[in-house]
Amino acid sequence: MSLVGRDEEIQILENLYGSKKPEFLALYGRRRIGKTYLIRQFFANKKSLFFNTTGSKDGTLKEQINHFTDEISEVFYKGIKLQATKSWDETFKLLTRAIKEQAPKDKKIVLFFDELPWMATKNSRLLQALDYYWNQHWSNDGRILLIVCGSSASWIVKKIINNKGGLHNRITRQIRLEPFNLSQTKQFLMDMGIKLSNRHILLLYMALGGIPYYLTQLEKGLSACELIERIAFSKNSFLLNEFDNLFSSLFDDGKTHVEIVKLIAKNHYGIGERKLLEELGQYSVGTNGKRRLEALEQAGFIRSFKPLFHKKKGTYYRVIDEYTLFYLRWLEPIKSSLQQESLDPGNWQAMQTTPEWYSWQGYAFENVCCKHLSKIRRALNINPTAMAGTWRYAPHKHSKQRGAQIDLLFDRKDDAISICEIKYTNEPFELTKDYVEALNRKLDVFRENTRTKKQLFISMVSANGLKNNYYVEDLISGVVTLDDLFL
Repeated sequence: MSLVGRDEEIQILENLYGSKKPEFLALYGRRRIGKTYLIRQFFANKKSLFFNTTGSKDGTLKEQINHFTDEISEVFYKGIKLQATKSWDETFKLLTRAIKEQAPKDKKIVLFFDELPWMATKNSRLLQALDYYWNQHWSNDGRILLIVCGSSASWIVKKIINNKGGLHNRITRQIRLEPFNLSQTKQFLMDMGIKLSNRHILLLYMALGGIPYYLTQLEKGLSACELIERIAFSKNSFLLNEFDNLFSSLFDDGKTHVEIVKLIAKNHYGIGERKLLEELGQYSVGTNGKRRLEALEQAGFIRSFKPLFHKKKGTYYRVIDEYTLFYLRWLEPIKSSLQQESLDPGNWQAMQTTPEWYSWQGYAFENVCCKHLSKIRRALNINPTAMAGTWRYAPHKHSKQRGAQIDLLFDRKDDAISICEIKYTNEPFELTKDYVEALNRKLDVFRENTRTKKQLFISMVSANGLKNNYYVEDLISGVVTLDDLFL
């Protein structure tokens, strides 16, 4: 397959490849996102000397060095066996000598250290050796492009990008590889020969997100419902077993991070940091809680945000990874059963007529919309300077006041606020008298509690648009459909 949906990253790599000075790229992103594929595919047809070594999960220092040395042998000495050293300092010295003595003087030299966090075993002093050889040798050679890569985003950010030692400010570029958006997902599937409507792609996206490797598990000629049933609800299915593997590969204490994610996921519209740390208990002792939250956010599982117009200031968290939300809601409760036997054919389709499905589908669609804010802005012609956010008011337990939840709003610079209602329905959404009255009550609660004097405009993000009637003409200033999210 070709490199679909990675135009920005390809341009960065082109610039680095064409550079006449030494370059140091830090590449990170969650597991299965396509980091290794991106680098290997990009350099596959380049006239460069490509050195690629990969760290081994839980490998010993000796094993990591042996693999590294074997790669030096293959790339620089035509497979002639080299004697492995006992330290990274000596190993990088061996690599440096090979570059000087064996590499062509007119070729770009790409040093791709994949899964570097796994290579940096305890007390291995890999970072100290990397620091020395980059500063003393490799940064003086205009042929060299060093790429360090890892699925442990927090490790790459802390140890490489924000390094306080000799690697401080040595990174010349960084790429955080993100999941595909809806449009890129559609391109990727078409490149695989899978042609589905936007609605079917959305249904897949709400279960898998835009994770390239998950998408490669799909087959041609099946509907979204059939595809999800096959990769999620069959005996020992891929999506069933992926969850535990994912967290254990990214975090040393994967089970702890899973518990944190589960706690946050119970609060669909976010949970405040103070309350979260209190509920985490033993997991938040000292700085551990905040460090774990930071690691989960850098890995793309959760997002921190500050709600607009809240009286109580502070950071909130919510789970944003589609697969995680799908797994916790639909797969984990029946995991033991699925490990024994598949669901009966058609069972997943039957679930999609239940109230639980409609409730989850609405929340999942809201989550997708929050990841496509730029598309919504464009469709509503809202200036990029407008602050996007959510708003929620929960009255005290014995209060007679009404609560209210606003899915999405844009606080604009032109003395106005665009309030967006997000709805997922199979048919055009109908604004009824009861719905409009409830919406107006919500706006009253918003005005009363925020004390805003700004003009309020109401917009709808409705997957299948709106059924035209008097209320639409009188109340709605803009409509965003599912197709707009694919533009």
